[in-house]
Amino acid sequence: MKRLLTLAATLLAFPAFAALDVREVELGAKEREIRQKFPSAHCKALEWKSRAAERRCDDSRVSFGGVEVQVTFYLKKDALEAFDVRFDTKDLERFVAFLKTRYGAPRSEQKDAYPRGKSEKRQVYKALWENGKDRAVLTAQLEKRRASMLVSRGDFDEEIYRVR
Repeated sequence: MKRLLTLAATLLAFPAFAALDVREVELGAKEREIRQKFPSAHCKALEWKSRAAERRCDDSRVSFGGVEVQVTFYLKKDALEAFDVRFDTKDLERFVAFLKTRYGAPRSEQKDAYPRGKSEKRQVYKALWENGKDRAVLTAQLEKRRASMLVSRGDFDEEIYRVR
């Protein structure tokens, strides 16, 4: 009975342990795998020096969770270090619902209002998923057209645009 309960709890918690991926391409994947899953991706060397990545692959108009997204993959030494998923803010609720079924409940989720002038407030939605060293950070300014989610490992987000 105890084993059965443990197995049931493990199966229910499974999405919380799911890999952070986009259409089954996970962090650590090779460029060859990206090209197989995203045949229209355009890959090239980064146009700037960075410790975080050496190459990038861009693809547009990809369906992920029923939402049309644009995705950029960042590679270093032929290993996927991060990917950035951009989508229309109008699809935010549907996209977040899909991510919750795929990645599990976010570690944190909040909607903040920031003052902007005398009467306006900027509304920002943020969600964070973590799986070991890997994390997905989704941010959306609700009055803007585009939102994005960066999935990365380690300090990628701090290093990618650091001037060398």
